[in-house]
Amino acid sequence: MRVHFISIGGSVMHQLAIALHKKGYKVTGTDDEIFEPARTNLAAEGLLPNRIGWQSELITSDIEAIILGMHAKNDNPELLKAQELGLKIYSFPEYIFHESRNKKRIVVGGSHGKTTTTSMIMHVLRKLGRNFDWLVGARVQGFEQSVNITDAPLIVCEGDEYPASAIEKKPKFHFLYPHVAILTGIAWDHINVFPTFAFYLEQFIIFIGRIEKGGLLIYNETDPVLKKLVEDHHRDDIRYQPYGVPDHTIDHGKTTVTLEGVSGELQVFGNHNLMNLLAAWYACRETGVTAAEFIPAIRDFAGAAKRLELLAAGLHTNVYRDFAHAPSKVKATIEALKQQYPNRKLIAVLELHTFSSLNEQFMTEYGGAMDKADKAVVFYSKHALELKRMPDLPAQKVIDGFGKDGLLVMNDKETLWKWLQEQDYTEANVALMSSGNYDGLDILTFAAQITQVGAN
Repeated sequence: MRVHFISIGGSVMHQLAIALHKKGYKVTGTDDEIFEPARTNLAAEGLLPNRIGWQSELITSDIEAIILGMHAKNDNPELLKAQELGLKIYSFPEYIFHESRNKKRIVVGGSHGKTTTTSMIMHVLRKLGRNFDWLVGARVQGFEQSVNITDAPLIVCEGDEYPASAIEKKPKFHFLYPHVAILTGIAWDHINVFPTFAFYLEQFIIFIGRIEKGGLLIYNETDPVLKKLVEDHHRDDIRYQPYGVPDHTIDHGKTTVTLEGVSGELQVFGNHNLMNLLAAWYACRETGVTAAEFIPAIRDFAGAAKRLELLAAGLHTNVYRDFAHAPSKVKATIEALKQQYPNRKLIAVLELHTFSSLNEQFMTEYGGAMDKADKAVVFYSKHALELKRMPDLPAQKVIDGFGKDGLLVMNDKETLWKWLQEQDYTEANVALMSSGNYDGLDILTFAAQITQVGAN
């Protein structure tokens, strides 16, 4: 099997290339830029292109599959050559399905919690020694790659609603056709792609329609939008499993969950993570896992990278990093920390970094998202606006949108850094929420410094 990647340097593209190479396929690929860790990873497998840039001469009639990355444009010279030769062109998710046609497919969709829920399923199946493939959008402890394709009978996929490629604008999760589908919740996002909420909702209706006959839809019944959507688009040829927050207790900052009479203390916490866990349990149960197996296996799950990730801990202070940027994610992260540590003050710093979050028209979606924080800062850099070619975002629009008393809005990283250094972190938790990097601030050093205060 000969496969060529157009835009091989992508974070998941290069990992699929490596997985297929290990499977025995002949893999080539090109890109106009390749950053770390993709460069080192590709070089280690002998897959790093001989030079940077598009090479249309590599596109020949014996290539059986062209895999087109999101980074490539529709006028890419290699793509044009492949179209001219009539080669089979796949987007990333289309090719994942192509390799998984004969597998049982578990697909996790929703506006939030996808990565964590997918990671939980992967963690449990790995601990129990099950043979499976996977596709997930973050680094997961115990897994060298975020993509794996072998001859395993099962695949677990995170199902993203973002477009598949430059020439295939449909959402990625429309191409995966699950036997077991999970929907974690629906909250409008990606407004540059889905300009109206109705259009965004339509993508989930289509996803439900693509569940294989006889399959199972596991859905969050505590989300009123999702619950109504499922009821309005009921299918008689699939099964349904609603879920909410499972039975649990919290004692001295530790959460214990109970499923079917089996209890275990967890490393993760918060209602959103408990719901993710219950969805993961129902999916695992479909593969034959029992509660007596699931609970011991999930106990040491520490979360996916940047999902309520504990950066540093001291006697009086914990610092958490979270990928939260959409309103529902920000609210869930803040509520989880306040629920788990009711006697600690919470200092929350949110960076607006995505197209949606930097859009003035989207600010009202954040109403109430940071209300439970004791101190709250919203940071966004002028540089981020310039890179996305977006107009200035007035601070007052942010304040009005969030509706949080005392909310601080900052645009300069030095101002943010000075403010962070001035705070009292005694008996406090800090939530650093961002899909960016605070314009280059050294967050790891900051976390280490403040958690050491009083440690001796």
